Amino acid sequence: MGLYDNLTYESDEIFGFSQSTLLLFGTIFVIAFILRLIVSKTSHGFFGTIVRNDTIRQKTVKKGDKALGNVAGFAFALVMINILVDERSQNANIVIPSWAEYIPSVLQFVLVISIVIWAFRLVNLVYDLVKFLDKDDELDGTEKTLISALESVLRFVIVFVGSIFVADALGFELTSLLAGLGISGLALALAAKDSISNFFGAITVLLDRPFKVGDWVIVGTSEGEVIEINLRTTLVRTSVDTIITIPNANLVSIPVENWGKRRWRRWQSMVHLDINSDPEKVESFCQRSLELIQKHDSTTKEDASWCSINTISAQSIDIELNLYWNVDSSIAERKARESLIIDLMELAKELDLSFYDGRIRQQR
Repeated sequence: MGLYDNLTYESDEIFGFSQSTLLLFGTIFVIAFILRLIVSKTSHGFFGTIVRNDTIRQKTVKKGDKALGNVAGFAFALVMINILVDERSQNANIVIPSWAEYIPSVLQFVLVISIVIWAFRLVNLVYDLVKFLDKDDELDGTEKTLISALESVLRFVIVFVGSIFVADALGFELTSLLAGLGISGLALALAAKDSISNFFGAITVLLDRPFKVGDWVIVGTSEGEVIEINLRTTLVRTSVDTIITIPNANLVSIPVENWGKRRWRRWQSMVHLDINSDPEKVESFCQRSLELIQKHDSTTKEDASWCSINTISAQSIDIELNLYWNVDSSIAERKARESLIIDLMELAKELDLSFYDGRIRQQR
């Protein structure tokens, strides 16, 4: 028994439709329109709740709601009209003109376009997803590049898959089309092998995150600060202010030493006191210097730090310092080091200790 078996036939026709068939077409499109409104409103509340970014909520979600509503409406209309067209051969009461047989194809085409548009709107949600997974809730250059890369990949996939379904809606033979795309894709992949390798290298770097923008890294013979991570290359600024361009494909196969991933920064230094210094004052200097190190705001691993006499020579008493900075940048380390050195100088002055000066020793 068909869905439209109770449909009656009237002799009067309008544009090639029987009156009841035309009324049924109109009813289907009215229901599809109502369904579109319901889905749009429902999805607006759902996505508006889970999306945190105001810009995405105002633009992407709002436009995505309409696109999703279109998908629901056209999908309903396509299914119902397909059933109507299929039952025409079994139900003499269904009278439609020959040109109406193309309506399902048109609806399928519009449905695919609506799905592609809706999927394109959802791509912007990648930003919100990455920000949600980010621990510090602040997007740096690396994360922004990751967002850009993921959005580019998703848009390409959407366009590629959507093109196949559009071709199917237009009546193209998918087997031949896919075979042609396979051959063309293979030729393109061989021609753009390096670019593809660099692209996937960028994806690997962005997902594994062996370093981020601002880290000081050593890659092979190259050393410097990462200033930009692109889809094809990574830019590193060296200590002499030159920029090295490293293909991302190389970063997958070459060990990368990341100084920015250090949990702490070890600093060792020697303090040379005058050979004629009072031993008790030297001992006091070592003890109080260690206290300064342990109480400093920027040091860590206090138990592993020390300040002790390392050696003695004909000119000086050499005191070794070993400590660990708990800082996240070279600038912070330099400031902390400067602060500690000044404290040590003031301590030596307080204890009336003199630092070794080779020029003074030569004059004696």
